Amino acid sequence: MPAQLERLIEEQNTTWQRMQDIQSLAEREGRDWTAEERANWDAAEKRLTEVSGDIERLNKMAALDKVDRSQIAVTTGEPENRRGEGDGEERTRQYTEAFSVYLRGGMDRLTPDQRNLMMDQQVSLRAMGTNTDAGGGFTVPEEFRNIMTETMKAFGGLFGLAEVITTSTGANLNWPTNDDTSNEGEILGENQPTGEQDLQLGGKELKAYTFSSKQVRLSLNLLQDSAFSLETWVPKKLGERIGRRSARAWTTGTGVDQPEGLTTGAVVGKTGANGQTTSVIYDDLVDLEHSVDSAYRANAQYLMHDLTLKVIRKLKDQQGRPLWQPIPAPGFPATINGFTYNIDNSMPVPAAGAKSLAFGDFKAGYLIRQVLDVQTLRLVERYAEYLQVAFLGFARMDGMINDPSAIRLYQHSAS
Repeated sequence: MPAQLERLIEEQNTTWQRMQDIQSLAEREGRDWTAEERANWDAAEKRLTEVSGDIERLNKMAALDKVDRSQIAVTTGEPENRRGEGDGEERTRQYTEAFSVYLRGGMDRLTPDQRNLMMDQQVSLRAMGTNTDAGGGFTVPEEFRNIMTETMKAFGGLFGLAEVITTSTGANLNWPTNDDTSNEGEILGENQPTGEQDLQLGGKELKAYTFSSKQVRLSLNLLQDSAFSLETWVPKKLGERIGRRSARAWTTGTGVDQPEGLTTGAVVGKTGANGQTTSVIYDDLVDLEHSVDSAYRANAQYLMHDLTLKVIRKLKDQQGRPLWQPIPAPGFPATINGFTYNIDNSMPVPAAGAKSLAFGDFKAGYLIRQVLDVQTLRLVERYAEYLQVAFLGFARMDGMINDPSAIRLYQHSAS
């Protein structure tokens, strides 16, 4: 573990203990806090928020370094059985180099061999059944695509928790569902036949909505500057934009011409009492946790906006112990009432009627579908008079509640 992360964890625990000492001293002496204690508490709480945020960022960066390539296949336009592993790696390297040249100078800068490689990777948007007017884009090489995909995970906590499936085409995908929990077996008497109980199968349909980064315009001077890391910067910017929009779709999407969001499709397990328009109490969290069947609680977590975490960090159980516990040691997560949590700032903030907390097994409860290849377009003529080139990234995805029993929401009272 990096020394910086260890130092921050130690400071987090020390700061938290200092806050508890201030509170305990006043309680033991049966008095209100002094002005000095209030000032010390406020200063410690501010620092705790800063340190916790830094820890979260470092943990995310560590996760980004661990790229999962298990669902990524870079096509080269040549059948697998016609090349060995070494040949495939070499063609991948050649295509990455060609794509880099394409970003900076367009097709005119490519050698004939590079041009052929690029054309092998051209994808027709019309053939994929989209409503985009553009004729097509080029598959992003593996190294570039990893930057984009992992950046998307950093913006949406749910993306890293849900079940993610990858398909090679954008055709509508039928997804079967089944709830057999109300049925059970039987005890047979001697010489008695077995009963019958059919499985009731349902189904949902996953689509492939197009998420666009919008255009990123760069000057020709910048493109010609070899010192500028275009190969890293462009995918990062496109990924950030797509990531922010898709994260909001996973949490609050309406399900009409867009994904079904978590707070739209999941069941409310607990509603706050009148007056709890921006607050949460300990009993509500206990009720929310037990609204999820125990079959799912072993893998259950909390998901919330950072402002919701700020509210929960002030809560205590019936013995006066804080529900939020900082990281006890390197390698262990912070917890709320014994459960780990994740921050997704696309979740609603505490407000009247808002569904600000989700709890459950998100791997079982929410499903994200993505079409394999992230695409990018290079628009040259459109901004030629400005001596600019525009880049456009897009990804095709959908999301929905998969197992409704696995996740429950906390909803603030309306008034």
